[in-house]
This record gives sequence, structure tokens and C-alpha cells, in this order.
Amino acid sequence: MIKNGHHAAEEQREEDSVCGTPGGSACSPEKRKRVVRLWCDGCYDMVHYGHSNQLRQAKAMGDYLIVGVHTDAEISKHKGPPVFTQEERYKMVRAIKWVDEIVEGAPYVTTLETLDKYNCDSCVHGDDITLTVDGKDTYAEVKRLGRYRECRRTQGVSTTDLVGRMLLMTKTHHSNMDNPDYQQHTDNFGKGPKGHSPWTGVSQFLQTSQKIIQFASGKEPQPGDTIIYVAGAFDLFHIGHVDFLEMVYKQAERPYVIVGLHFDQEVNRGMYFQPEYPQCSRPDLALLPPFLLYVSEVVIGAPYAVGKDLLDHFRVDLVCHGKTEVFPDKDTSDPYAEPKKRGVFRTVDSANNLTTDDIVQRIIANRLQFEARNQKKEAKEMAVIEAMKRKEQDQSEGAAQPAH
Repeated sequence: MIKNGHHAAEEQREEDSVCGTPGGSACSPEKRKRVVRLWCDGCYDMVHYGHSNQLRQAKAMGDYLIVGVHTDAEISKHKGPPVFTQEERYKMVRAIKWVDEIVEGAPYVTTLETLDKYNCDSCVHGDDITLTVDGKDTYAEVKRLGRYRECRRTQGVSTTDLVGRMLLMTKTHHSNMDNPDYQQHTDNFGKGPKGHSPWTGVSQFLQTSQKIIQFASGKEPQPGDTIIYVAGAFDLFHIGHVDFLEMVYKQAERPYVIVGLHFDQEVNRGMYFQPEYPQCSRPDLALLPPFLLYVSEVVIGAPYAVGKDLLDHFRVDLVCHGKTEVFPDKDTSDPYAEPKKRGVFRTVDSANNLTTDDIVQRIIANRLQFEARNQKKEAKEMAVIEAMKRKEQDQSEGAAQPAH
């Protein structure tokens, strides 16, 4: 069990406010229980805004959020191989700002014993269903005992779709929904032989201002803050990006980090990626950096060149870039010429060489396994849906029978 260091002081302040004394020394057991501790668990593989939105909703239900992350072995047993290793997934979840503590190697089936072990009032999960390898609800026990709370699953987001995009790898995969090849990819990754599960499949995410507000920190830079600007594609947001942003955050005592996200067209035209990128659209990614502890603000559709207007508008003190190659702008100029001229440009080494292309290659190398994984998941879900329909039908028929 590992506490998130950024939240340790906040946790103590919460306990002090409940107990009325520093350190809670005079706090009765009854008062201590007022701090609502909640449990979430999952694979958190290829973390997207659906995962972070679940954690955001869960944290809003209580005071302290503990997140259990399953091992590679457990995921492989019940679902199929994960894309990211357990160590990568632990680090990713630990960096999410709504998470107070993580439990490495959490059991795949959530039990009362687990909730009691970590002193959690309830378990929180989305309104979809998670099944074991033999098709059983992983939350059956805590549901039966009244220790289960539900949040809304984020519509329009799917790990299945992300995996499918990587296997399709075309330049127009964001706007090619009518293409037979894309439809074939959705059949392989989100549709089983007996229908379509509402919990698995390809869907199109529509970003709204309310979603952005929910994820944003809402904090303006304060006097004494160092305003740091970074920009990039941040495609398939992964642990390499997290390590980079953490190092950027450490460049100042009081950092205010602004992340600039380039538009799809700019990335897709092959300026600094191969033309089949990005794999994630900007609506996908606009909600990703804000869920990190290290990010204060996001600029959607940031210009490729970091110019005078941008630096002056945001009152930028420092511009950072990683060790990756900097490609020239359309006019062959250096996109960082202005911050270099001002003496505010800095190269930051995250010591993590993971790239989006590395992730794509992981998927492609195990194509058949990932296809089988998603089809198996779909089949289990469809079996549960059919059983639920039959139960509802039997109940309705029973209610319609005349009383004797």
C-alpha cells in the first residue's frame, strides 16, 4: 500500500479539521469515522479520461480514495494480456490527482475482506459490469452486503477503440468511420458473434465545456509561481509523458505547468510524427493532462511555434522540451527560437525512453492475443445481458399471472 506523497499533508489537514486538534490526538473513534474512505480497483491499462473520470467521481463521493491496481498475471488470467506492465500502471495511477493512495497487486475480485483491510466504507465502480474468467461479477459480494456504490461510466471512450486504432494504423482513422477497413476493425475489437455489448466497443467521444471544467484545476497562477510551458502531441498519453511532466514540475519550487496540445491536422501531416499519427484525437487528449498532479492548465490547439504572443499572454517564465528531436516549423524556422532568444528555454531529461511508437509495436506484435481478448470479453458480457433479459422477462410474466 503506497500513499501518494502529494496528498499526505492534505489527509492530515482533513483529519485535523475533523478532530479539532493537530495530529488528531484527541479524536474519538466516532469522529475519525467521519472521514469517508472509498475503494476503487481495476486494470488501468492504457489509461484514458474514462478511467480518470471514474476516479474523479469516486473521490467526490468521499474524503479519501484508495485505488487497487491488478497485477499482469491477474489481468492475463481474467481478460488477456495488458498493454502496459504492472509497474507502468502503478506509476500512472499514482500520478492521478484524485488518488490518495494505491494498493499494488490488488485482487481481481473485490471482497469485504479487502474493504475492511484498508478501512474503506464502500467500493465505487462504473455502471458497467466486470467479469471473472468464468463469467462471474467481480463485485457480487460487496453489492450483496451493501458496500457498493456506483458512478456513471464515461460514454464515448473505449480502450478497445484505442487498441483497434493502433492495429488499423491509417492516416485517416479519425474520420474514416465509413471505411470498410475501419468497420472490420470494429467488428474484431468491439463486436462479438451474438451482438454488441453496451460496455465494449468503438464509440465517438464528444467533448463539452462541462467535461473540461470538471477536469480543470480552476486555479490561476499566483504571485511567486513559476509559469512553465510545454507543448507536444502527447499521443496515446502514457507513462513516458507522465515522467516528463513530473520532471518539468520539479524545475521550480512553485510550478504552474501549462501544457499545449497541437491540433490533429498539425500532428497528422507528419511534421514530427509519421503520417498515421496521432492515434488519439484532441478531444480524447484534452482531458488527459489535467488529471495529473503536475498540470495546472491546458491549451487546446496550441501553435507549433512557441512565439512572442504566447509567451507574453501566459506570462511564461520557462519553456521546457524533452530529449526528443525538435523538427523545424513549416517555414524551416526553429519553433523554440523565441524562448531561446529570451533565455527561458530548457531541455528536460525524463530518463524514460518510452514512445508512442513503442506502444503501437507492443500491440501489433500481439495482435491475435488482443483480438481474442476483446472478443472473449464481449462474449462474456453478452451472456450476462441475455441472462438479465431472461430474468426480467420471467419476472414480468410472473407479475402478469392472475392471482388464485
